[in-house]
Amino acid sequence: MRKLVEGVLDFKRRLQPHMSGLFAEFSKGQRPDCLFVGCSDSRVVPNLFSSTNPGDLFVMRNVGNIVPPAGTTVRGDMLSEGAAVEFAVGVLGVKHIIVCGHSDCGAMRASHTMADPEVKEKPQLPPHVAGWLRYGAQSVERFQTLPVPDPKWSPVNQLSQVNVLQQLENLMTYNLVKQKVLDSTHLELHAWWYDVGSGDVFVYDKLYRKFVLLDDVSARELYEGIV
Repeated sequence: MRKLVEGVLDFKRRLQPHMSGLFAEFSKGQRPDCLFVGCSDSRVVPNLFSSTNPGDLFVMRNVGNIVPPAGTTVRGDMLSEGAAVEFAVGVLGVKHIIVCGHSDCGAMRASHTMADPEVKEKPQLPPHVAGWLRYGAQSVERFQTLPVPDPKWSPVNQLSQVNVLQQLENLMTYNLVKQKVLDSTHLELHAWWYDVGSGDVFVYDKLYRKFVLLDDVSARELYEGIV
């Protein structure tokens, strides 16, 4: 806690005086270009590895960067993930949705372990964690039955990448998202994957059907709509 307090004081002394204009603009509202769906993992900081400023990203984070399909309810109540998607697309009018998984994901590790028939003694997950990971069951099934994007990665990391692709499909169950994606000038979906051990970002290449390192070459292809 001390680190956080000292950080706030440092921000107030060094940065806040130079950002008054930016904060004045924020008081008028937000105009993000992108909905970023990421994991709650403390090592994954989208504004850091994308060099973006406050106001650039509308961020939705949860355990395992999961987007439950449209209409998913718990005891009759809609989930907040659906509300975030609809608000970002329907109200804020974002032009891009990025789903970003990452390496060494605890949610994917737990999901992989629970589904591994060779693991006889399953871990006892906290009830809310176990309940939430049920929304990742489609990703596990896909991992078990379909070719993985890149077998060079560990099984947990392979599942993490498959999970990202599954969430893009889940996003398409939202009518608002589907309508705007089909009208290609309004919304684009992107699959990213972050390696916490190197800081590298990978983007899914539809041509090669795997995640490729985002560098100068792949960035040019991304701009051209190839990746």
